[in-house]
Amino acid sequence: GVEAIDIGDADIDDLKSKDCLIVGAPTWNTGAERERSMTIWDQWLYTELPKLDLTGKKLAVFGAGDQVGYKYNYCDAVGEIYECFMERGAEGNYGKTSTDGYNYVESKAVDEDGKFLGVVFDQDNQSELSRDRAKAWVRQLKKE
Repeated sequence: GVEAIDIGDADIDDLKSKDCLIVGAPTWNTGAERERSMTIWDQWLYTELPKLDLTGKKLAVFGAGDQVGYKYNYCDAVGEIYECFMERGAEGNYGKTSTDGYNYVESKAVDEDGKFLGVVFDQDNQSELSRDRAKAWVRQLKKE
């Protein structure tokens, strides 16, 4: 099974014991070079995460943003979280998804192959697609 834990309540030793990590955040602080979510992630990524060796841990990421209002920074926090976890040794080739069906200009959540680093949601403009996107992503992760 999967247990959801708010990162602010996460126990470092518990995180180290996991083989797979599924992490996500919204993007609020658009345009910033770091600390893009305006959540506890912003502090945790730069104070707690550097204490961890995540070598060999499977990583999947997700996030939410507004592709119309913030089309130049869509879901940038996903890219930030992904990069920070990868720097600590996590394996990040899990749960990448197509950018088809989205209308944005730039995103740090897109990899060099043009795929989202995980699944992203736009509850402001495409909320009707979120449930199906989430279900498809979970099916994908189970196969990977």
